[in-house]
Amino acid sequence: MLTPTREILSFRTLALLPPILFTPTLVSFAVAPGAVAVEYTGVLFHLAIMFIVARMPAPMWAKAAGFGWLTLDVLSAIMTINEIPHNIAWAVRLGGHVMAGMWFITTSLLAPPKSIRIVGVILGSWLALYSFLGNVLPQEFLYPGGLLVPVWFLLLAWKHQSNLDGVPTLAPRPT
Repeated sequence: MLTPTREILSFRTLALLPPILFTPTLVSFAVAPGAVAVEYTGVLFHLAIMFIVARMPAPMWAKAAGFGWLTLDVLSAIMTINEIPHNIAWAVRLGGHVMAGMWFITTSLLAPPKSIRIVGVILGSWLALYSFLGNVLPQEFLYPGGLLVPVWFLLLAWKHQSNLDGVPTLAPRPT
């Protein structure tokens, strides 16, 4: 049974899943931009992040923003798979990216490791700001933010520690 006190997968393992599942998307940016097939792994990518949003230390409103992002991005992927016009699915995705920006920035600012704070604030700002300019800037302007996504999750996995209660923390490692 799934309960808040039972850890099925370690936080570190959970943080490694998004970069693995996001790899096909990054490859498709270069090889086959706009490929619909990559939306299937994109759904899995976003579903994997739900566990991280739930376990990251953050205020409830930031978690709500994270879950809102994931919901809207899964919705936009399913819209794309089901051949809803790109401009409609894309607008939904960009709306979700505003929520993603809020979640990345907030959780990053609460993380002690400086590397997570820096990468997370840049990533969150990039996603959110592009959402407001996506109608005038080409989609390629979003790609640098996409490259930061796996970096941020790899930093989470690398810097992760659990406190004595098993709650994930991002405290600096003892030297």
